[in-house]
Amino acid sequence: MAGVRPFAASLAGGAALRAGAALLSRTLEAAVVVLALASLVFLAVRILPGDPAALILGDQASAAELSALRARLHFDEPLYVQYARFLGGLAKLDLGDSLRRPGVAAFARVGQALGPTSALAGLAVVLGVALGVSAALLSVGPWLGARKHWVERVVVVVAATPLLAFAPLLTYGLAARARIVPLPGDPDAGLAGLVFASALLAVPLAAQVARIGRAALEDIARAQFLTVVAAKGGAPRRVYWLHALPAATGPIVTVVATQLGALLGGAVVLERLFERAGLGTLILEAYASRDVPVLEGAVIASGALFVATQAFAAAVHAVIDPRVRR
Repeated sequence: MAGVRPFAASLAGGAALRAGAALLSRTLEAAVVVLALASLVFLAVRILPGDPAALILGDQASAAELSALRARLHFDEPLYVQYARFLGGLAKLDLGDSLRRPGVAAFARVGQALGPTSALAGLAVVLGVALGVSAALLSVGPWLGARKHWVERVVVVVAATPLLAFAPLLTYGLAARARIVPLPGDPDAGLAGLVFASALLAVPLAAQVARIGRAALEDIARAQFLTVVAAKGGAPRRVYWLHALPAATGPIVTVVATQLGALLGGAVVLERLFERAGLGTLILEAYASRDVPVLEGAVIASGALFVATQAFAAAVHAVIDPRVRR
């Protein structure tokens, strides 16, 4: 036993080092991707044909106004100087003030939009996992009898239906016609509007969780330890909820982690679709008003969130499944 413990400790230490190295590698990859995205945003504003100042102020602007805006945004400096200034400001989260709201920092507006987007996506994760796990248990357990196959068919149909296809239909039927729930874009809807919008966003995630959870539970259902629990008089609910479901947590957590990026993208689309406050609405508003600092900050923040969630998903996947560690 004296020699076994150091050996086990060395194995555990080696696994921790490999996991740490994988996490560091993915963090560096995420940082490089964010830097590349920020550089593309910078170049898109300054290299594309046309005078950026004229695009912002319009054709009716005077020469003095155009010159003042170029100086304010440093468009009159060499490109490499602008890029260095841009990276320095990005590192300090300072891309200047909003053009349409003087005195308000661009990243301050981005920060205000991050809250609603994070709340929408976070609640959607909770609802998606709860609905997906419940559907998986119903499609495998004995509670519905032969009717449990209908749950599987519904899950398959929902998983194949795009968010933009069913979200407007459900909103029209439940909010506009039946008035069971408030409109998700109603600023006075409060928590009820947030829950309904998050539920719409959670549907695709729930379908994916249900499919993976069902497959995992079907594999575990043949395990001997569940047969022993049932033989000891364990009720079906106890067998599946307390014993089978914890054993199937790995695949479920993995699919949730890998869907976080898509969920964030769906949140941005849903915000614009229903005109909810958030990053999606801010990006389009900044584009329409030619508010370059806010547009740059919002696009970079959206990309950084997407990359961060994907890196987190990869790290969670590596923790759960050691085979994916490099």
